[in-house]
Amino acid sequence: MEDLPICPVNTYYQRILLPVSYSLVFLLGLALNGALLWCVCGQKRRWSNMVIYLTNLAVADLLYVLALPPLIISNAMGDLWPFGNVICKTVRFFFFVNLYCSMLFLTCVSVHRFIGVCFPIVAVRLRTKKLALCATASVWIVATAEILPTLVFAHTGVINNMTVCFEMTDPRQFNLYFPYGLLLAISGFLIPFLVVITCYCSMIKVLYCRAAVGIYNARTSRMRKKSLHTLLVVCLLFVVCFVPYHVARTVYLFVRVYMPEDCNALNVVMISFKVWKPAVSLNCCANPLLYFLGSGRHRQRLRAWLWRRKRRVQPSVCLVVDVGSTNRSGW
Repeated sequence: MEDLPICPVNTYYQRILLPVSYSLVFLLGLALNGALLWCVCGQKRRWSNMVIYLTNLAVADLLYVLALPPLIISNAMGDLWPFGNVICKTVRFFFFVNLYCSMLFLTCVSVHRFIGVCFPIVAVRLRTKKLALCATASVWIVATAEILPTLVFAHTGVINNMTVCFEMTDPRQFNLYFPYGLLLAISGFLIPFLVVITCYCSMIKVLYCRAAVGIYNARTSRMRKKSLHTLLVVCLLFVVCFVPYHVARTVYLFVRVYMPEDCNALNVVMISFKVWKPAVSLNCCANPLLYFLGSGRHRQRLRAWLWRRKRRVQPSVCLVVDVGSTNRSGW
């Protein structure tokens, strides 16, 4: 564990919660993001700006998903790390790169929708493929630069005669890690979150104000509502996946640095932090839904598939009823 022996913490829940949840994330994330990339690479149409953002989001998710098996095995073994220092650093690096790339790409999606709805004339000039590619490259560069110190802080060590892979850093270096952790929380999470909330609130205001004066026709209104729904899904992803994790992580860092001898408080914040880790991993599975459910073509395919399933089930139900009535008449 990453806790000092003088203040042991309860870790019984990790051998079940984390391996099971990470295994589900691995299977779903691999399938959904793989399907997204397969659909995108197989389409003949030109890539839109939204598809560019979501494709890069899927690549970031796959990098994280492919790094999960060592974590699953380690957590199932009680945090024993048999894979060496290089894989330890690589797994931690991919985890945080995925986390902050996801938030930045979701922010790009939000700004993209915001400009299209609130500034439709300017959007013609700004929402270009070239600008989308520049924004994508900037996200990878910024996220990688933010996470590079992780390669220094994260490493293997020995706790209670067991080799472990420290998630953030050695407990004796938390005083050095704490400012970096706060910087990540502010620049990588808080600022993108505020941008997403601002875009969503501004879109609501613009849509309802223009609808009140009858500016939009039926088709335009549907397109604007689609953008609003997309941004609502992004907001929900932030609230469900990212907000609890970063709050729990920041409180955990504060207790580790300023209240290291309060074992009761340390146990509470440690458990809260570990419990919310699977939630932040769920964004790998939820992100592809922006592509599949945000596309009218894919929604139509899903409805057609569900309708075919319904039509196949109904005759079976009727057959069971008829057989039952026949049996009753025979009696």
